[in-house]
Amino acid sequence: MSSSDTRRRLLAGAGALAVSALASCGFQRRQPPVLAFRSIALTGFAPDSPLAEELRRGLARSVQVLDDPARAEVVLQASTDQREKSVVASTSAAQVREFQLRLKFDFAARTPGGRELIAPVALLLSRDMSYSEAAALAKQQEEAELYREMQSDVVAQVLRRLAAVRL
Repeated sequence: MSSSDTRRRLLAGAGALAVSALASCGFQRRQPPVLAFRSIALTGFAPDSPLAEELRRGLARSVQVLDDPARAEVVLQASTDQREKSVVASTSAAQVREFQLRLKFDFAARTPGGRELIAPVALLLSRDMSYSEAAALAKQQEEAELYREMQSDVVAQVLRRLAAVRL
């Protein structure tokens, strides 16, 4: 047996060992939360709310999302779905140097009969973003990406809270 054959066998053995170690470590992709109900209705959102659309997509993986709250097992009532942007820092010449982006979402969940399943919850996420007039277009894209990330985080938090609901 040549030294190259020995090296190949050692590498193959090391590769097999690495694969078996990964398989036995319990690594698993994050799964959507398991919900204890079969249907939900979303109410209180603006007609073109991006948060409502992402929430609808996230819920549709596990349950049926209905338009009629009277037919749903659970009704998710949004009271606030708001994006805000404020100046945090500026130069002495009044040029903006930093913004704070905020996403506020207040909601509650109940049965169609009115029994409270989740008491009113207020979620507030914020991100700071530097700003430069020279890179205005890039900063506009960065702002949109930060809002999308905050929105995804809110959807994940809502889904986790809904997973704790027991009818």
